[in-house]
Amino acid sequence: MSTEPPPGHTRIRLDLAYDGTRFSGWAMQPGRRTVCGELTSALSTVLRQPVTLVVAGRTDAGVHASGQVAQFDVPVELWAEHEERLLRRLAAVLPADVRVWSAVVAPAGFDARFAAMGRRYAYRVTDAAYGPHPLRRNDVTWHPRAVDPVLMNEAAAGLLGEHDFASFCKKREGATTIRCLKRLVWTREAPTSLTPTGLLVADVRADAFCHSMVRSLVGALLAVGEGRRPVGDPGRILAERVRSPEVKVAPPEGLTLEEVVYPPDAELAAQQQKTRRIRVLESD
Repeated sequence: MSTEPPPGHTRIRLDLAYDGTRFSGWAMQPGRRTVCGELTSALSTVLRQPVTLVVAGRTDAGVHASGQVAQFDVPVELWAEHEERLLRRLAAVLPADVRVWSAVVAPAGFDARFAAMGRRYAYRVTDAAYGPHPLRRNDVTWHPRAVDPVLMNEAAAGLLGEHDFASFCKKREGATTIRCLKRLVWTREAPTSLTPTGLLVADVRADAFCHSMVRSLVGALLAVGEGRRPVGDPGRILAERVRSPEVKVAPPEGLTLEEVVYPPDAELAAQQQKTRRIRVLESD
């Protein structure tokens, strides 16, 4: 089943970014400041009608996004009235730590969540003795012991492919933990005035991620990088398929959702069908 906007409505795709430091995550929570809450309030104010948002992927408290995607459905005539000035009006009412940088009519078959075929995250770490530079303190995690990205990449190679990542996820009732991890590579960037020792960045890509999966993988790999765990340890934990107390979840501030990937417009509806299917491993 693919979703389409109601008759007389059009679907709007939003591309946005936010600094997650002072947010309790994306999802609305009573009494808490969330990205969805701020954006829904701003859109409802500008459009002068209630708005319901669907997002590509919910981020946890403290996690950032530079390439988040969301959608809402709006009457065609209302969109025609606000299209030209929507971004400027949103900028006037949104807080400074969330910005919408694109708002366009979505193609047929588009669903921000179910039509996505991949997500790309970056996790940023400094192992400098003095910690992160003050100007990068919001999006870089400090690891107080030196780590070796070569060891971490060797360990990460054994995690690639389609697996049940239950060992690295916080289980949600009725949700599968089967994912296809397409890339997990660490690089040490060239030194700069902000990071004289060079920032460690993990490029993490998958068709989708379950709750806390990226931060759990990072935590397991950092333990390998500092020599506290053997290279084969993350693979051993993965094979157990049970949430492991051995895995320390890395702090949220280093994690940024960089990109949500969609297929060509003609394949959006088919991608929705594929995403909605119940996943099982071929070996099961």
